Amino acid sequence: MNKAIEVLKKYYGYDNFRDGQDEIIDHILSGRDVLTIMPTGGGKSLCYQIPAMIMDGTAIVVSPLISLMKDQVDTLQQMGIPAAFINSSLAFSESQRIFEEAKRGEYKLLYVAPERLESEGFTELIRSIKISMVAVDEAHCVSRWGHDFRPSYLRIKNLRSLSEDHPVLAAFTATATSEVKEDIIDLIGLEGPYEITTGFDRENLKFEVVRVKEKLSYILKYVSEHKGKAGIIYCLTRKLTEQVCSELVRAGFNAIQYHAGLGDVQRSKNQDDFLFDNAEIMVATNAFGMGIDKLDIRYVIHYNMPQNIEAYYQEAGRAGRDGEPSECILLFSPQDIVMNNFLIDNGTTDGIGRTKEYDKLQDMISYCNTDKCLRKYLINYFDSDYDREECNNCGNCLNEIESRDITIEAQKILSCIYRMGGKFGSNLVIDVLRGSNGQRIRSLNFHKLSTYGIMKDCSKDFLREIISYMIAEGYIHVSRDQYPVLSISPDGAMVLKGKQQVTIRKVLSEKRKFAETTNTHTEYNRNLFEELRALRKGIADQLRLPPFVVFSDATLKEMCVQFPQTKVEFLQIKGVGEVKAEKYSAPFAEAIQNYVEKNNLNLQELKSEKTDQDTEIDRSDKENVEKQPKEPTREISYRMYREGKSIPEIAKARELKETTVESHIENCARLGYEINYRDFISEEIEALIIHTYRKKRGAKLKEMKDSLPDEITYTEIRFALCKFQLEESESPKAQYEGDKTLHQL
Repeated sequence: MNKAIEVLKKYYGYDNFRDGQDEIIDHILSGRDVLTIMPTGGGKSLCYQIPAMIMDGTAIVVSPLISLMKDQVDTLQQMGIPAAFINSSLAFSESQRIFEEAKRGEYKLLYVAPERLESEGFTELIRSIKISMVAVDEAHCVSRWGHDFRPSYLRIKNLRSLSEDHPVLAAFTATATSEVKEDIIDLIGLEGPYEITTGFDRENLKFEVVRVKEKLSYILKYVSEHKGKAGIIYCLTRKLTEQVCSELVRAGFNAIQYHAGLGDVQRSKNQDDFLFDNAEIMVATNAFGMGIDKLDIRYVIHYNMPQNIEAYYQEAGRAGRDGEPSECILLFSPQDIVMNNFLIDNGTTDGIGRTKEYDKLQDMISYCNTDKCLRKYLINYFDSDYDREECNNCGNCLNEIESRDITIEAQKILSCIYRMGGKFGSNLVIDVLRGSNGQRIRSLNFHKLSTYGIMKDCSKDFLREIISYMIAEGYIHVSRDQYPVLSISPDGAMVLKGKQQVTIRKVLSEKRKFAETTNTHTEYNRNLFEELRALRKGIADQLRLPPFVVFSDATLKEMCVQFPQTKVEFLQIKGVGEVKAEKYSAPFAEAIQNYVEKNNLNLQELKSEKTDQDTEIDRSDKENVEKQPKEPTREISYRMYREGKSIPEIAKARELKETTVESHIENCARLGYEINYRDFISEEIEALIIHTYRKKRGAKLKEMKDSLPDEITYTEIRFALCKFQLEESESPKAQYEGDKTLHQL
């Protein structure tokens, strides 16, 4: 792990890994397949880039979009890491040059599109170079149940068999339900993978659902209040995309659009304009975004409600990838439900697939109607163990709320559903409640029901909002198909019988704009920041690179706190590695020095103030130690193991899988921590495993498992190999011990 830390500091400019990154890197380096679910902006790419730098050979990175490949390769090259990409954007001669250089072992990382995997030239390349590992980005694309299914991802499974090296496979995604996780493991061909979910929470993102009739007016007001900040506005259709973009341009905003109806050249130009900070606002359909590596997007607004939570969280997650405070706003209106139902009805899926789409749409509708914490709702969709009730950084948690008892209204609605036989949708229920004189109501004799006209003074919008809320809270069940039907749930029956109350919370006003202060421990010099941004843009334009490839906003802000003057001082800034310090420290140091002199600043006083602020922050952090665990997660498991607790006891106490705890213990053993191997494997089984391992030296876990009796588990194989490999590295005699024991049995 020391080597990984060394690479992290030298090339990336960071002293420590984020949560989970060290465990992922450890397992890849030990030769084990990995499935990682990590939120966007959590540092997934670093988890395969660092092992690629350490391991012998070239890492193949399967990536879905050309733009992502180019951005990541540009970033790696700027850090001094040899990397290249092969995709359809390259001329034939350029592809051939990269092929030849790859055969000579000149790259540590080679990015490819999944469509390339079956080309004859690429197959020949794979067979002719040493492959260190295969990393699969956006791995959810392999699943038909995911929101971005791409058939080309099904070809990845064959990739490992093409290489004599039988390389490690590592799959990464930001969002995956349990169903999608199973597909990833099976369809990509992960063998006994180490599974890790670092959490779905993005604490720097503020989530909000806004009910508004005049969406365009809201957009114009919002972007005018956030002028100078990059943002994405997602629309459900091309027509809406064009309309919103046109209105923004007419109002004087630097906005561009992106959708499938544009030509390839125009789409590519618009995307580059956004990445290169030549345009502030991107108005787009969901055709835009996956693989976009722009770090400094400060807001993502959904003009319409998306069809499912996976798509929403993926798209909203494109905000704030640099860890800086950012906003994710969904503008909701009942018409969005109608539009999405239409799109599902006229889509290509049918049968079970269509039913699942209706299910997911209802989950999305419920998100828009809940009065509980929005973050909790989103994260619970992927991780049911998330139990924090309030995040204090979403619209529902931040607003002043007034609770209102709507039990009587709820009972009237439930009574109407009951008397209509639970066989009709919300529109007809609302018409009956309001006493509509429609032909269908009369033909069904619903005008004779006791609930007919019982809520005639209520508007359709009010009733629709109450019904949506009751669905979200589980009082009303809605069938998940083309024509949703309302029925009463068990909780709803309790309300109808007068045994349960229903309250709805109404927003009065915002408490505070929490996102403005989240994660900004130390105030930075904003004027200097703008000057450094301008300098960065100039350098990036000369190099034809997106500005964030030079330095991220977070790195610039730290410069505006630390005021570095020398190369050594620049190396202390997070995000400045040795290569970037060599390239850029001189112009940035000059800009900082000029600013200091121009404004007669006293650097000693500024740094003294900064030290005082850090002391205050340290004191604050000590009061919130639960947010800053001092002990790595594997060492917590190891400490509990040394205290005499069993694996099931540790797993239960820590709310982890037993296999995860076993991986923690194995990890610690490989780092030299003392364990009793007999807690995990008997002497007889160990001898049998090592005997098989010697005959199949270099075999992967699945091959080993297939060669051994069925009752021998992956856990026993891993601990046997762990013990043997550690002994083998320490003593040349160790390699004979397994056979000796076997002969004694």
